[in-house]
Amino acid sequence: MDIAVSDIERARSIPLDKIDVSAPDLYLRDAAHPYFARLRNEAPVHYCRESLYGPYWSVTKFNDIVEIDTNHKVFSSDASVGSFVLDDTTLNPVEGGIYLPNFLGMDPPKHDIHRQTVSPIVAPQNLANLEGLIRQRTRGVLDGLPVGVPFNWVDRVSIELTTMMLATLFDFPFDERRKLTRWSDVVTTRPGDGVVDSWEQRNQELYECAAYFQRLWAERAAAAPRPDLISMLAHSPAMRTMSPEEFLGTLALLIVGGNDTTRNSMSGGVLAHHLFPAEWSRVKADRALIPNMVSEIIRWQTPIAHMRRTALADFEFRGQHIRKGDKVVMWYLSGNRDDSVIDRPFDFVADRPRARHHLSFGFGIHRCLGNRLAELQLRILWEEVFERFSAIEVVGTPVRIPSNLVRGYADLPVVVHA
Repeated sequence: MDIAVSDIERARSIPLDKIDVSAPDLYLRDAAHPYFARLRNEAPVHYCRESLYGPYWSVTKFNDIVEIDTNHKVFSSDASVGSFVLDDTTLNPVEGGIYLPNFLGMDPPKHDIHRQTVSPIVAPQNLANLEGLIRQRTRGVLDGLPVGVPFNWVDRVSIELTTMMLATLFDFPFDERRKLTRWSDVVTTRPGDGVVDSWEQRNQELYECAAYFQRLWAERAAAAPRPDLISMLAHSPAMRTMSPEEFLGTLALLIVGGNDTTRNSMSGGVLAHHLFPAEWSRVKADRALIPNMVSEIIRWQTPIAHMRRTALADFEFRGQHIRKGDKVVMWYLSGNRDDSVIDRPFDFVADRPRARHHLSFGFGIHRCLGNRLAELQLRILWEEVFERFSAIEVVGTPVRIPSNLVRGYADLPVVVHA
């Protein structure tokens, strides 16, 4: 953790009621940690009155986050009462945005019906069927990397591998697969964050996404059922009558869900090994540690920094009075650094005991649907990396994205050594 002294000092001195851990600049600079540390110690359930997103509660300790995440009867994800992210504008028609309803923004029973429709794509047998293809593609990407020459790991490896996987899950035209990456970035941003310049541009690109997938939907609906996500939706009695908004919202969720967690963990793992080189040597000497190391990468990176709920009723929680309608933000990034639950939480420890006991996939009914697929992709990547390279050297400052939702990278300059 390389945080400027000014952030550490400010986190200690700022009045508690003025702390706003939602500020995107904190994530661009990776400077949120000292503010979270103070909240965990002094105000683990903290009310921020003023922010870019309005007032909200922050829940910052591991066990408290699990309790909120598993209590969907009081803390709702339903888009009709709010949203499942802090920034309402990215999913609701606020300030010119588009309404993007999807099953992550639903409560039971509708949530369960929609989730079950697409869950076969990540069933154990289907993952087993995909493993050979994932390994073949991973080998191809790694074998094509320039040895001893700087390049951007994010673009050459992380984006390429996750976009290939997305194209397979959707049975999307393979030569146009980078459209999926672009649409994922557009969904999770607001104008001014460096992806789109205006709400009009954002809306136009999302409408283009909807039109493209509508053509695929029509083709799949007219054909026999196939084991891809669009065909599953088109042939589901519960889903084939979706409104255009629900269709686009569901697409947005599936694209982002299949992209951001894996993509940014692929990059975060490289940075972790760079900062903790002894762990590279440990795993290279004992490849049996790779599955455990993958879980530790996902915890250490925490590719989704938060999820948000809306209180359906007044509720007393840890001595704080949360009112009906209040935004309640579960900061997974903070919970994954809670030293009351995780020993040495800022360290990357490849053989960490119970490494899979982390918050990065969430808990409860909204636990990440594709968590096993993400782990499979990461395991194969690192198995193949250790076969080929003696080191992956980070040769410049990582460029992060200014998002309090997706904790990710735009550029990670590296050199690989044969």
